[in-house]
Amino acid sequence: MENLEKTGTTEIKKKEKQPFTNKPTGAFISASWSALFIGMVSFCVGLWNANMYLNEKGYYFTVLLFGLFSVVSVQKSVRDKLEGIPVTEIYYGISWFVTIVSILLLVIGLWNADLDLSEKGYYGMSFTLSLFAAVAVQKNTRDIKWSETLEK
Repeated sequence: MENLEKTGTTEIKKKEKQPFTNKPTGAFISASWSALFIGMVSFCVGLWNANMYLNEKGYYFTVLLFGLFSVVSVQKSVRDKLEGIPVTEIYYGISWFVTIVSILLLVIGLWNADLDLSEKGYYGMSFTLSLFAAVAVQKNTRDIKWSETLEK
């Protein structure tokens, strides 16, 4: 929306701050969901075929889920703060803390694992792809919801 302000004989247009209204493209939405699916499935297929104890597989699977949830939480709290939506500092801090902890848990687990370096890289990259894609999917979901709200 624009406000007009008259000063003497001229009109000055003042723009009000508008919320972000760009709806993501179908291609970006598809790429984000595909990357999330590929990263998660790759990680899980690697676990399924790994020659490790079931409790080790459970550890890595739990770290994956923990990481996915934590990055979505970080993305939401960062975005909320940028848009002026109240976010408590404790939630904001915990979101970042658990994201860092999930990454550290994977790094420590892989560092101490009796795996080939190529396997460690495989898990690290599929984990990283999954976390990045989760952030992109959350962003798209939020942008779509905002654009639907503004269209009403």
